[in-house]
Amino acid sequence: MTKIAVLSDIHGNTTALEAVLADARAARVDEYWLLGDILMPGTGRRRILALLASLPITARVLGNWEDSLWRALHRKLDPTKASHRYLLRQCQYILEEISPKEIEDLNNQPMQVHRQFGDLTVGITHHLPDKNWGRELIHTGKQEDFDRLVTEPHASIAVYGHIHQQLLRYGSDGQLILNPGSIGQPFFLDAQLRKDLRAQYMILEFDETGLSDVDFRRVDYDVEAELQLAKDLKLPYFQIYYESLVNGIHHTHNQELLYEIAQEQGHDAELNAWLGGGNN
Repeated sequence: MTKIAVLSDIHGNTTALEAVLADARAARVDEYWLLGDILMPGTGRRRILALLASLPITARVLGNWEDSLWRALHRKLDPTKASHRYLLRQCQYILEEISPKEIEDLNNQPMQVHRQFGDLTVGITHHLPDKNWGRELIHTGKQEDFDRLVTEPHASIAVYGHIHQQLLRYGSDGQLILNPGSIGQPFFLDAQLRKDLRAQYMILEFDETGLSDVDFRRVDYDVEAELQLAKDLKLPYFQIYYESLVNGIHHTHNQELLYEIAQEQGHDAELNAWLGGGNN
């Protein structure tokens, strides 16, 4: 029997990750799969990388925020856009503790991997097999897009992240498709569901017969402690992080709000000094 904790979309939430790992240890998992979006926009930098380095991770794929961090490092974002300046400022914060080489390593991950359990092939991605960003695989996505998870190449089970929602559905030919949800930033459209923003992950259990259990888990963590850590570390765009953790509302594409915060909090001046210095 093999028990696997599937971790996705940590988004730098140090306190949530620590709570999830404590829960996984108590459940006596054997190994971990990591589905991407590890850092940004939360508090975690060196601490999160150290926590993950201590785990027996047997499958790992590239998230879109790893791409964004890499692009910010190499100045491949558009500094005239408020959302891109937000990412650049987050990269500046990450670089206070993490080296450019480590950012390269984070970005040097496959888009898709497969694991075999007897006759069962499991496909693992962050989003689509060849595209780790976008909205194709939200809960109302087209069936043909979900089918790509289990046909490119064939798999009986697909596991993906990205949408920040726990999900179970099937491919057109009956293949099982699973999403563990988000550790750091759970998301719900429904206002009543949004009142429960506990950290999300999933435990899969395989035995000699096949997939014996799918356990969607939600773990309490100290949100106030995480917010205090963000204040102590002078996390850029604190208001955006607060809204995400407390109200489940994500403003990372709200250009007007991001611009206002950057002006009010001095993030634009900090970023301009960094960009002008030409340092990675």
